[in-house]
Amino acid sequence: MTRFLRWWVVLLVIFAESFLVAQSSKSLLAATPPMGWNSWDSYGLTITEDQFKANVGWFNQHLKQYGWQYVVIDEGWYLQHPENAGTKGADQGYTLDRNGRYLPAPNRFPSSGGDAGLKALGDYVHSLGLKFGIHIIRGIPKEAVDKNLAIAGSSFHAAEAANTSDLCRWNPDNYGLKANAAGQAYYDSLAKLYASWGLDFIKVDCISQPYDADEIHMMSAALKKSGRPIVLSLSPGPTPIEQAEDVREYAQMWRISDDFWDLWKKPTDDTSGFPQSLTLQFTKLAQWSPYAGPGHWPDADMLPLGYLGPKPGWGDPRRSRLTEDEARTLITLWSIARSPLVLGANLTQMDAFTESLLTNPEVIAVDQRSSGNKPVIQTPATVVWTAAGVGGKRYVAVFNLGDSEQTASYGWKELGLSGASYKVRDLWLKKDLGELSTLKTTLAPHASALYSAQ
Repeated sequence: MTRFLRWWVVLLVIFAESFLVAQSSKSLLAATPPMGWNSWDSYGLTITEDQFKANVGWFNQHLKQYGWQYVVIDEGWYLQHPENAGTKGADQGYTLDRNGRYLPAPNRFPSSGGDAGLKALGDYVHSLGLKFGIHIIRGIPKEAVDKNLAIAGSSFHAAEAANTSDLCRWNPDNYGLKANAAGQAYYDSLAKLYASWGLDFIKVDCISQPYDADEIHMMSAALKKSGRPIVLSLSPGPTPIEQAEDVREYAQMWRISDDFWDLWKKPTDDTSGFPQSLTLQFTKLAQWSPYAGPGHWPDADMLPLGYLGPKPGWGDPRRSRLTEDEARTLITLWSIARSPLVLGANLTQMDAFTESLLTNPEVIAVDQRSSGNKPVIQTPATVVWTAAGVGGKRYVAVFNLGDSEQTASYGWKELGLSGASYKVRDLWLKKDLGELSTLKTTLAPHASALYSAQ
């Protein structure tokens, strides 16, 4: 074989391998951590169609070009009177079809019509080249069970599917489902309806803590039969680490903690899981790091940045309590740990600093295209993560968890890198630092730095 022919054979092999990898990524749901926006942190139960479209418009203009894809309507889209949710016995105005499935509240989503549901909004999102998602509570509406409505596409009725002794501890809307043919039929009917709306993403709540394996498996099976690729996200956490292998098989995302909000640290005597603080996510992400990979992503929760209002899911309307250093640390940690990036800000009131955190392509590349992500140093005041990048590149993230300025210096071998020196780049500053034999950085309290080394 001539040298020229051997060269062409090598090129063909490389092309074939690249093609197979590309095809595999296309067929795999959530091949990289999903990136998107969710309405909960700013609108809670109350978002309307006009508010959603205003946020999607900003998202399309400012974030899509950086790889952000998903726009998600969170809980309560079927309530005509979400303002009554906190009042016991008050009418919330549930909207259901004749088969016991929630439909969008027509006074809040006027483009919805009958069983067409959210299809018009899905079409709008897709027309922009984006992906559409919603949030649901696991199980079946109590009203459907009280009326014993027929389950679409089956001979079953709601009473046969419902486990009336199974209630979500913090949401009164639904009963749980029995692990029987009727329960599966109900989830199959939901998945078929949502596929007709053009859904690309579904967040199922009150299902991963405590871990409801039966309903997770049934929902996963239903989505696979729906005829449409739909990412399955499980909430809230903490998902039990003992269920890591099971949840990897049946979902693309799962929450590793209770709801995360804009808190750096909680008082030492506060041992509650809600709300979760940023400092506590370091331990959670380290614990789950071995289980992250294409098609399955431990989820550290939404990014409570920017303006959270007019009706945030927790607390009063406000600018995020996180300082600029803490906000940068949040994005750095989520990226080096490859958590999904789901923004919670009111995009119509976006500030320049928060936008700059979300539109740094070098930082986004760490979240989307790194591997082998793990903590290599963990002390009460300092945490260091490393990861591998494309083409032999390595990433190093250094975090100061302390309340005073710290200077840290590391030899490359301390960080698990074998070279004597590396060309280093600061990814946040977008600045080359030269070839260094040691990595030295000075960090303000709660600050972080993210480097590439090659």
